[in-house]
Amino acid sequence: MSRPLRIEYPGAWYHVMNRGAGQKNIFKTNQQREYFLSLLSDTSERFNAQWHAYCLMDNHYHLMVRTPEGNLQRIMRHVNGVYTQYFNRTEKQDGALFRGRYKSILVDAETYWLNLSRYIHCNPLEANMVDSLSEYPWSSYPVYIGEADAFSWLHTHYILSAIGEKKSVEKYKVFVEGSENNPLNAFYEKAYINPVLGDVKYKKRVLSGLSESIDLPDINRVKPRPDLDDIVKAVTDYYRVEESVIWQSRRGYRVISHARLMTMYLCQRVAGMKLKMIAEIFGLSSYASASSSIRLIRGRIEKENELESDLKSILLVLTP
Repeated sequence: MSRPLRIEYPGAWYHVMNRGAGQKNIFKTNQQREYFLSLLSDTSERFNAQWHAYCLMDNHYHLMVRTPEGNLQRIMRHVNGVYTQYFNRTEKQDGALFRGRYKSILVDAETYWLNLSRYIHCNPLEANMVDSLSEYPWSSYPVYIGEADAFSWLHTHYILSAIGEKKSVEKYKVFVEGSENNPLNAFYEKAYINPVLGDVKYKKRVLSGLSESIDLPDINRVKPRPDLDDIVKAVTDYYRVEESVIWQSRRGYRVISHARLMTMYLCQRVAGMKLKMIAEIFGLSSYASASSSIRLIRGRIEKENELESDLKSILLVLTP
């Protein structure tokens, strides 16, 4: 199984989740819940973690955190590791507590922090655990609405100030408990949850400079893909040829054939096009012809330094 995408940088905001292995409960007593919260306090002091919202359910948790030092993995390794040891000790058991590595979603906070905090805080109500959110003591919501004592490590001012300077607590309660659907529900209901919550510009900014890696396969899923026009322009500009040569089927080992074949190859590699679509775009007889053409240029790239250099130069333009 591929490892989930981890993007870390100073000041990043995340929605972090994890659940028990086999859907088993990770919190069985209030003492265990209190200990987990003490770990959030501990990481606030040790690793400068800034916790902005939390909700501890029976078999999973939700956290909203900002990392001024870009050290999410270190923070969560401490939280999950130490808590697992404590849980196993108190339950007199051994082995893995969580189903795997935590899931983290990088968040464009200023755009989404209100709706994300609402999504986190509404979990007990969605699970029919309470009739009123303020009744649930194991989320940060009672603190936000002034019905529970504040923790020194819980930062509420960012989210409350986003809803208004005056009567922010009252406004936040109306916002969270209102009947209007949360636009983030559709995001989290998908079979594959995108590891970045933000618009195209935000994704480009945070993913810029990241290279492909076998440990980070999800980068290709979240990077905005160049389209056909982007690829054609990059190739024709690099080879200094007219666009018409891209669409002309000519045989021969020349710059023109390089440009056409390179365009086909990039349509598959960076635009994610299927062979059938490539065949239709380039006027080929079948997807087998498209496969053969792409295999040809790929083989040349692997053997010839000049073509490999061409590819790298074009990729710098297409994937900044």
